[in-house]
Amino acid sequence: MTAPIRVLVCDDQVLVRTGLVTIIDAQPDLEVVGECEDGQAAVDLAGRLRPDVVVMDVRMPVLDGIEATRLLAGAGVPQQVKVLVVTTFNLDEYVYEALRAGASGFLLKDAPPSQLLHGIRTVATGAALLDPEVTRKLVGTYAARIRPAAGTPHDNPLTPRELEVLRLIADGRSNSEIAAALQISQETVKTFVSRILTKLDLRDRVQAVVYAYRQGLAT
Repeated sequence: MTAPIRVLVCDDQVLVRTGLVTIIDAQPDLEVVGECEDGQAAVDLAGRLRPDVVVMDVRMPVLDGIEATRLLAGAGVPQQVKVLVVTTFNLDEYVYEALRAGASGFLLKDAPPSQLLHGIRTVATGAALLDPEVTRKLVGTYAARIRPAAGTPHDNPLTPRELEVLRLIADGRSNSEIAAALQISQETVKTFVSRILTKLDLRDRVQAVVYAYRQGLAT
């Protein structure tokens, strides 16, 4: 049998944390290996327990979820841990910073349990989890302050077609939607996405979205 996905749950609200643990532990393919109420504890526990996924709140005492995510999944971390951020919708800016810090995706706290479970399984495979509508609103809201100044040249290695695909990724489109928009096959889309990530040295679609907005390639 395949070993269950090991999950660490970090949230400073006891009722929320208990609910998350209960939902996750009820699944035969998931196992909660630890829980904690602040970001520093999450970093310490992850170092000892080596979970496959950390379900991370943003606003917490001692060390917030953004800094904890950076310490667990940020650039230069030797043994990165996959982080799935959960938050309330009025914390957009914090989630954006968490994605920049290395999170593999995010969910809203009012998402149904099925989405939470799907999110954990998706992130555990190494894929990114992005809700298209929330992504557009989230990153678009804060893109202006991190775009380069007008006239700044873009050192961009992408072909025109790859730029088209990147813009659609930044718009929150799925592979099937990109294929329909460009009238190409989904396999071709996957090839383009892979090339984009390789050329730009990006880990996943989350980083591709952030890159597109930072470079002013998406609106």
